[in-house]
Amino acid sequence: MITLVDTAATEKLGKMIGAAATPSDNLVLTGDLGAGKTTLTKGIALGLGIDQMIKSPTYTIIREYQQGSLPLYHMDVYRIESGADDLGLDDYFEGDGLSVIEWGKQLGEYMPEDYLELILSKDDQNENLRRVSLNANGKQAEDFKARILEAWSANE
Repeated sequence: MITLVDTAATEKLGKMIGAAATPSDNLVLTGDLGAGKTTLTKGIALGLGIDQMIKSPTYTIIREYQQGSLPLYHMDVYRIESGADDLGLDDYFEGDGLSVIEWGKQLGEYMPEDYLELILSKDDQNENLRRVSLNANGKQAEDFKARILEAWSANE
């Protein structure tokens, strides 16, 4: 469990995630609206060396950012009710970049086989506080989780 005290800490964790990412890493971001999923993704982009403005891909579904150390595929699949099989997501999940999937559980059977889920929870008492749980599903995700936790503990 990682505790984030404010949006700067959320972005800092994101930078560490971006720096720790390797090709074909898949990150599923789970959390209520306003939990910090897009803020975290902005930090991930910075960690990959992407200085472009990161916007939530709510209506476009997938935004691609190619100019970093790895490509970043930022997905928001909240509005997908059917047709996920038509999006060619496996090309992203198994490709040369990092896939960050907001609301990933909406994909159901089209989820990547190997992924790290970050669950962002808001605190009832402190509106700036977030708690992050990391759940790995697969060997690559286990390795990704270990790299992130190592970076986080080294910087605390």
